[in-house]
Amino acid sequence: MEHLPVEVIGNILSRLGAARDVVIASSTCRKWREAWRNHLYTLTFNSNDWPLYHELTRSRLEIIVTQTIFQTNGLQCLSILMDDVDEFSAAPVIAWLMYTRETLRELHYNVRTTPNINILEKCGRQRLEVLDLAHNTITGVEPSYQKFPCLRSLSLSYVSVSALDLSLFLTACPKVEVLSLVSLDIVMSDPQASMELSTNSLKDIYVEAISLDKIVLEADSLEKLQLKDCTLEVFELVSKGKLRLLKIDDVSVIHLDIGESAENLEIVDVSNFTIMWSKFHHMIAKSSKLRRLRLWGVVFDDDDEVVDIETISACFPQLSHLSLNYELREAAVQYGLQGSFQLENVVVLELGWTVISDLFSQWVAGLLGRCPNLRKLVIHGVVSETKTHEECHTLAKFTSFIVRLMRKYLKIDVQFEYD
Repeated sequence: MEHLPVEVIGNILSRLGAARDVVIASSTCRKWREAWRNHLYTLTFNSNDWPLYHELTRSRLEIIVTQTIFQTNGLQCLSILMDDVDEFSAAPVIAWLMYTRETLRELHYNVRTTPNINILEKCGRQRLEVLDLAHNTITGVEPSYQKFPCLRSLSLSYVSVSALDLSLFLTACPKVEVLSLVSLDIVMSDPQASMELSTNSLKDIYVEAISLDKIVLEADSLEKLQLKDCTLEVFELVSKGKLRLLKIDDVSVIHLDIGESAENLEIVDVSNFTIMWSKFHHMIAKSSKLRRLRLWGVVFDDDDEVVDIETISACFPQLSHLSLNYELREAAVQYGLQGSFQLENVVVLELGWTVISDLFSQWVAGLLGRCPNLRKLVIHGVVSETKTHEECHTLAKFTSFIVRLMRKYLKIDVQFEYD
């Protein structure tokens, strides 16, 4: 070990991550202390890494963090994740940011301070590429002054910000490609809770636990759109058709419009969502490159609606992975499998139930017959803790049916996943 260059030792210390581990390891000898001072590029203060963090006073914690950071030169990645310990004084936190900001490429910042710190003012106009900000407030954004010319990834969680300031913030990040917005407290000056975001560089957006009347996203380069646990009246995407992934999970939305962005879709994953099938299908019907389609736990807006598998076969010829789980009615089996179509390229089929019935067996058999090149079948089911005799009988009949059925399809790998 004594022959290792200090640069390599610095690399080793950086991979430790946790500040306490770095301090202990660097006390090995003079050479390791030199590596800590001059060649450490990653440092993490996480209150979950060391139980004693929760027992120290605020002033003692501030001293420990200050001494550790100020003994380094050239930090590129700094993580301060200590919001559940105590509120810090603003002065030492400002000192940490000012000391490191000229070399930082990544900042993961989850610190409650008194008073609140304008993080954009302290870190703007630098070479920051990743900013992960949580439990803070953003106010008074000035894009002409608080520019982030190198920022490529921005994550905001439990942040209080107005719709206007968020829009201005994106304007100040001309190269941002990845955006994550989780549980934001959107401050509204307008009676209608709406938000308009515009960016030419954005490729990937994730939105979770946000309630608004309207979101309009103008993003010509967007490739991935993910919405989770949101309540919206309107969501509109204005883009130039580069969208490859659309994922919707437990979202309540009255009007969903992705415009002309469906032509290059490769993955559509919809779960715990109420849909009007005809309208939803029309939205993605031009996605001739679609490879994966997942409709899981969806509820139809109209009781008479069924998913027409023949139409899926015709519109999505490249489909290779199909996952379906919704309430089965006789019409879904009878009309959903009409015609002589084949799902030629489907190699993985996932089917599930919430309430098992004899219809499920018919549905499985019907779909298997339409997938001549299937390699894998996964059956998902829900088995309640308290089972009636009838439920046990139905499950036993289904198991026997699958055993008999799969004798016809010996080359297919069958898996069962029960909750």
